[in-house]
Amino acid sequence: MDRTLEALYGSGGGDGHGGGGTVAGRGGGPQGTASGARSGGLGGSAPQVARWLGDIRTYFPTSVVQVMQRDAIDRLGLSALLLEPEMLEAVEADVHLVGTLLSLNKAMPETTKNTARAVVRKVVEDLEKRLATRTRATLTGALDRSARISRPRHRDIDWDRTIRANLKNYLPEHRTVVPERLIGYGRAARGVKKDVVLCVDQSGSMAASVVYASVFGAVLASMRSLATRLVVFDTSVVDLTDELDDPVDVLFGTQLGGGTDINRALAYCQSKIARPADTVVVLISDLYEGGIREEMLGRVAAMKASGVQFVTLLALSDEGAPSYDREHAAALAALGAPAFACTPDLFPEVMAAAIERRQLPIPDMMIHQ
Repeated sequence: MDRTLEALYGSGGGDGHGGGGTVAGRGGGPQGTASGARSGGLGGSAPQVARWLGDIRTYFPTSVVQVMQRDAIDRLGLSALLLEPEMLEAVEADVHLVGTLLSLNKAMPETTKNTARAVVRKVVEDLEKRLATRTRATLTGALDRSARISRPRHRDIDWDRTIRANLKNYLPEHRTVVPERLIGYGRAARGVKKDVVLCVDQSGSMAASVVYASVFGAVLASMRSLATRLVVFDTSVVDLTDELDDPVDVLFGTQLGGGTDINRALAYCQSKIARPADTVVVLISDLYEGGIREEMLGRVAAMKASGVQFVTLLALSDEGAPSYDREHAAALAALGAPAFACTPDLFPEVMAAAIERRQLPIPDMMIHQ
């Protein structure tokens, strides 16, 4: 165990520069110093790193292994080694690893792509198992409630909600509630009830959000009562809606990195809105805008004025609020679109609130002040 920790956190292994701590793709330097003294580091070959990854899985639980892998990639420059199949087979797959693989996608040799897709698919399937059932149940309830009607026929009256809505009309002398307002169940409508547009910033800092947004996009697209569109952007805009039946294809259709033109992305999304009053637009971005700020804010204002429910997420991940453009966040909040970081577990509740046009469940610590 000591040797395993020394390789990553010991002397020479902490900064990724010089000594045995340097790992530069396939050509990392030899371990040890000129005097032959032992120094930290993982060496430069995939087999040696793969053995180290096996060691840490022996000594530590999965959650710790994932942190150590992340440190190894960041501190020791192991990204290039992830292009080798042997290395990919040894790693503990998680959201952060998927983000790293996506950033390397264009440089990935054909011999590695199948292994990389298998790693990404494992993470995606694990996320779907964790998130899909609850998301569908939460949104199905929200869709049913949003369809409730105020002048129902007798057989369609929701008596529980009707009684609660009329408690102020209780007549104690008659032990009776006078139902001035009737609330009915929405009839099971066939076809689409709501349109959802996920507009996702694919700049490098948003990697984890891109992964979660792709998984949620696929889950939402599987619900017949929702028409879901997934748009990713940097300085260009890519519509990945046709790939939503397989979130792995969605992820490999993204290209992490590059600039950011939120205005251009919102212009595209705005052009696809046919039913504003039944549309929820979710912008997932750290709001570092490289496009035209005034036009971006104008588009948000116009969408909201037309009846669109507009949600701004600074991140969709378990990592809390990222670095973000506070000026743009404040401007959006002034338009009635407060920007906040959202965890994957909270996202279904946020979407349910947006569908029902009620106040969003924003944690105080995650909202832009």
